[in-house]
Amino acid sequence: MGTRLLALAPWLLLLLLQLAGASHVVHRSLEAEQAPSSVPASIVSPLLRTGYHFQPPMNWINDPNGPLYYKGWYHLFYQYNPKGAVWGNIVWAHSVSQDLINWIALEPAIKPDIPSDQYGCWSGSATILPDGTPAILYTGIDRPNINYQVQNIAFPKNASDPLLREWVKPAYNPVATPEPGMNATQFRDPTTAWYADGHWRMLVGGLKGARRGLAYLYRSRDFKTWVRAKHPLHSALTGMWECPDFFPLQAPGLQAGLDTSVPSSKYVLKNSLDLTRYDYYTVGIYNKVTERYVPDNPAGDYHRLRYDYGNFYASKTFFDPVKHRRILLGWANESDSVTYDKAKGWAGIHAIPRKVWLDPSGKQLLQWPIEELETLRGKSVSVSDKVVKPGEHFQVTGLGTYQADVEVSLEVSGLEKAEALDPAFGDDAERLCGAKGADVRGGVVFGLWVLASAGLEEKTAVFFRVFKPAGHGAKPVVLMCTDPTKSSLSPDLYKPTFAGFVDTDISSGKISLRSLIDRSVVESFGAGGKTCILSRVYPSMAIGDKAHLYVFNNGEADIKISHLKAWEMKKPLMNGA
Repeated sequence: MGTRLLALAPWLLLLLLQLAGASHVVHRSLEAEQAPSSVPASIVSPLLRTGYHFQPPMNWINDPNGPLYYKGWYHLFYQYNPKGAVWGNIVWAHSVSQDLINWIALEPAIKPDIPSDQYGCWSGSATILPDGTPAILYTGIDRPNINYQVQNIAFPKNASDPLLREWVKPAYNPVATPEPGMNATQFRDPTTAWYADGHWRMLVGGLKGARRGLAYLYRSRDFKTWVRAKHPLHSALTGMWECPDFFPLQAPGLQAGLDTSVPSSKYVLKNSLDLTRYDYYTVGIYNKVTERYVPDNPAGDYHRLRYDYGNFYASKTFFDPVKHRRILLGWANESDSVTYDKAKGWAGIHAIPRKVWLDPSGKQLLQWPIEELETLRGKSVSVSDKVVKPGEHFQVTGLGTYQADVEVSLEVSGLEKAEALDPAFGDDAERLCGAKGADVRGGVVFGLWVLASAGLEEKTAVFFRVFKPAGHGAKPVVLMCTDPTKSSLSPDLYKPTFAGFVDTDISSGKISLRSLIDRSVVESFGAGGKTCILSRVYPSMAIGDKAHLYVFNNGEADIKISHLKAWEMKKPLMNGA
């Protein structure tokens, strides 16, 4: 430990010394015993545990909760099981950072200990009150066996403590309960509150009947007594809305964020659909008189955009007052089996924090890894003006690529060979990628093979496939896909293809891709963050220094690597692991 401490930033050294000898938030799982003989050795290898993505040293993690900035520290709370690598026994674990990359775990902030949360402390959000004090709104389970859900509030015990190590729950909890006619088992995940016209407002996700997902709207004058509005902020026939989020946007193209209470002409309403396990959002208008939200796209509720077209769920944003940006955090679960997770002793990670802002078109968000991630960049290599012929591939050498950051600009020599898009696929990018994976040759298809073995027995493809314009005056159709179907030779893995269309004009032949490669996760950003895909993979051969990186071309037109730069990524301080 001493040698490593010398290399740490002063704030990390100081905090580690303050916490020395204290009880740690994370305890070794009782289930993480000797791996059964049926579990491949590669699965339990420490080389598949992520190097720079957020996770505790052991056990189960899911939703990010209540991210905030307070007195010099970023705080992240998260759903955590201190007793094992499966869901259950959930508390709000708590970590702090000064850069959103290096994290130190504190004691759990919120645990079941009052009648209105005695059977569970589920997800919620943080709000900074006018005097600067943070408040946490969260869902409690107050009855056994039936998941009867109510909303609670907690405040810091000592607001002068920048680490917010202790929280208290007022005796007036719960602050919102299901009313007659409401589904009490589908009533959860309060949002960050916003203030306007003398009232605080928050949303709570819900389900009415069998199909109508909705965002219940609550108002309060004092942040203590909350009253439900007669109508929800918005609803749609989509199924239950979990983890709603609602926030204002700057004008199109402006990267700065806004505090949640700052009025704007454009807003994002996001929800997580438990039927599909994806996070969906629309961009629209918030009418403060009628207190309703209306998506700009009339069909947007049923043809909605996603933050991420891969393994990314239960996300939460917050406004960072230090750098005036809005930051998005999300959870990626495992794609192996429960048996494997118990053998590993851990399950779940968080995506790299992303800055989000409104695209210049005003139609969608752009997302990009926060700039602090670049402090982890180490040894690098560059490639420029390299042509990859049809059916060929080019290996990027000179650095370790199992824990890396890759940025590449690619150029297609021509789109004449692009295939026509079969209308049977409609707007179903995922089904299209399943039918035309990375190994389906022809047309215009190119990208990266990451976490690939030397003989290409294992490889995860992150690629683009370009189709002819759908009509006169239309743009070529660009599909971005992550294909992990050949990512591992290990059995009992879930290896779905993930895909989204990219709203970009590739008529010039140019497009960019950034992939964050981290042992068992590949997190990719197409066309400057227009389309994002996170995928979990578990190589059995392409591990550590046996992992390789290639640019491949499985189409019929030349592909030029205009510029590629790849960096090895250092391991940050990660919750004591």
